[in-house]
Amino acid sequence: MTEETQKLEEIIRLVLSEMTIDFPNNKPSCGIYSSMEEAINAAYEAQQKLVTFSMEQRGIFIEAIRNEVRNNVELLSKMAVEETGMGRYEDKIQKNLVVVNKTPGLEDLKSLAFSGDDGLTVVELSPYGVIGAITPTTNPSETIVCNAIGMISAGNSVVFSPHPSSKRTSLKTIELINNAIIKAGGPANVTTSVEKPTIAEAELMMSHKKIRMIVATGGLGVVKAALSTGKKAIGAGAGNPPAVVDETADIEKAAKDIIDGCSFDNNLPCISEKEVIVVDQVTDYLLFSMNKHGAYELSEKEDIQKLMDLVMENGQPKKQFIGKNADYILKQLGIDCDASVRAITMEVEGDHPFVVKELMMPVLPVVRVNDVDEAIDLAVKVEHGFRHTAIMHSKNVDNLTKFAKKIQTTVLVKNGPSYAGIGVKGEGYCTFTIAGPTGEGLTSTKDFARSRRCVLVDGLSIR
Repeated sequence: MTEETQKLEEIIRLVLSEMTIDFPNNKPSCGIYSSMEEAINAAYEAQQKLVTFSMEQRGIFIEAIRNEVRNNVELLSKMAVEETGMGRYEDKIQKNLVVVNKTPGLEDLKSLAFSGDDGLTVVELSPYGVIGAITPTTNPSETIVCNAIGMISAGNSVVFSPHPSSKRTSLKTIELINNAIIKAGGPANVTTSVEKPTIAEAELMMSHKKIRMIVATGGLGVVKAALSTGKKAIGAGAGNPPAVVDETADIEKAAKDIIDGCSFDNNLPCISEKEVIVVDQVTDYLLFSMNKHGAYELSEKEDIQKLMDLVMENGQPKKQFIGKNADYILKQLGIDCDASVRAITMEVEGDHPFVVKELMMPVLPVVRVNDVDEAIDLAVKVEHGFRHTAIMHSKNVDNLTKFAKKIQTTVLVKNGPSYAGIGVKGEGYCTFTIAGPTGEGLTSTKDFARSRRCVLVDGLSIR
């Protein structure tokens, strides 16, 4: 081997050693393995070590995760947009930050005690062990960070099976989480994954005996697969959130809130407004007001049909338009518009494909109805019983109450943009795993812990 060849090889090795995004296995502590079996075994060993640390130390690990991700929010947001071709960089920054700042940690683990003549009983929340988590391409880093904070706070380790389309972003997020824990004095491999995620690897993970709980965030198929494992499973499935507007609403504010919500990260969040159902009396005013706040209205039936032919095929949204900017979609129709356009609106009937199908793009159909009762009934119908999210703009408490009782969604936002339901400019904690199908709702640390009862007979009751 010549001296020049040796120097060249040394340079190549040096470059590869620093390319942790593309070659995550170069750092043995980053949690990325070539096989699912290795990933699960590493997470199992890490969990055995994690539970030997005190709750105070575990809290230090969680704070280290928050700080590490907070320092890399721009990187993760940029990576997600570049890798998936979906969403908006500035909105992903906001999503990542709200996850870092508002996902509950150890404070969610509240003990329960009973005392009386027969002694003392304490009910505490303990870890399951190793959790297998399936994450989507729409919110890759956000879901992983959110799940990691809650699951690790409860004392679990996590094996992630990310969507292949967001592999690089997901693995980088896992690497950051592991490095944060290690730097804070914790064990390696508390979160793990495989370098080449596939359906086969996900199936192996869900069926593995060392995986004690499955958490699936995605569409109907992945939730069904998780529930069929026979293990404890949390399923966060699809939605088709309707936004209802009655004649008592503040129409100007409703218009802005709806456009802000439906265009947030180009409609990728499952809670985003997917269709608007509005009372006839205020429909024209609402459409006019939405145009003032970043909407581009298609008023001709021919243009609406062209749009449907462009973005849908066989009743399904075309992948190449999911999460794309509104101005990009319009330009494919030959319509030049300003980049400030955030959403495309059009008036259609209640059974239009845009209404009944979740598109996950900033295409927002508007349906005109006679009164609020018709609006509520249609909203319940097009939500398909997913019980995910719904939005209503109204100043009538009776109407709001009637809608809440009939729609029965996990999240109901009143007089605000949809994202207020996950803590973005709204009160309450944040999550990107909204478990409607299995009933946990907006998941947090307590949902990733098992309840254990400890009974002391005839002791420590001092009343």
